[in-house]
Amino acid sequence: MHTAITIDALKALDAIDRKGSFAGAATELFRVPSAISYTIQKLEEDLNVSIFDRTGHKAVLTPAGRYLLEEGRSLLEAAENLAHTTRQVAQGWETRLRIGFNSLLPAHCLFTAIEEFYQLGVPVDVQIVEEVFAGAWDALQSRRVDMIVGADQLSKPAGSFATKALGEVSFVFAVAAHHPLARVSEPLTEASIARFPAAVAADTSRALPPGHAGIFRQQRTLTVSNIDQKIAVQEAGLGVGWLPLHRIREQLGRGSLIAKTTHEPRAAISIHLARHNEGKGKALMWFWNRLSEDQSIRNWLQPEHT
Repeated sequence: MHTAITIDALKALDAIDRKGSFAGAATELFRVPSAISYTIQKLEEDLNVSIFDRTGHKAVLTPAGRYLLEEGRSLLEAAENLAHTTRQVAQGWETRLRIGFNSLLPAHCLFTAIEEFYQLGVPVDVQIVEEVFAGAWDALQSRRVDMIVGADQLSKPAGSFATKALGEVSFVFAVAAHHPLARVSEPLTEASIARFPAAVAADTSRALPPGHAGIFRQQRTLTVSNIDQKIAVQEAGLGVGWLPLHRIREQLGRGSLIAKTTHEPRAAISIHLARHNEGKGKALMWFWNRLSEDQSIRNWLQPEHT
């Protein structure tokens, strides 16, 4: 059965949207702009719909075009996953390994393991992806990543997953040294905290229920993309909230952030390595075993670590 919608056409449409122009898409796809224009024009003719509105100075997607793009990206991802799995079965080694890490951990926790993996000389591309809160499990469940470093147990979905404990993340309620709450007697009450905006790292989950720990009713929020930005916002005095202790030892040491006790302390959470039970790729299992046996992340999480 012939269909007008091809992988090639969807790739062109996706590239045009991401790059903002037909010329940018052509550069990314190593094609001439006329070839990109022809691909889209033929797709419009075959579907008998207008994908782009060309009445203005710049072509913009029509509602039909936007729908095609969004649904087409799912097909592109499925095709990519199919190709990836086929190569994995044929070669033994994956051609790509996607490692998600919870924003509670800094990316550099993975650098030593990645450097050692490169010394093996195997042709595997490694991608590290930052996820926030429930987004870590969501990325694994939806197979956007192959394994997660720092998955919590609170947002774990149903499914067949293998996990190994890494340690516990302790939290402190932190405010900037010049913030009004820095001078308020402890323990801080909900009423005193709720007067100021809460700094919030947006949960990256797409399907699982997002987390929202530490925000009081009626409290305004200032939302950022990850824990690094949340730390910066709180250090600037623009918001308050709970932060992982191991991420702000430097700020606490130099006094730019101050830890305050509250009437309702926040419990530490356990974090884990996680993967699908059936995941057995050579690169996946190398990182699984390497990170399981390495004590550096566990030691770094210890409250007494400096």
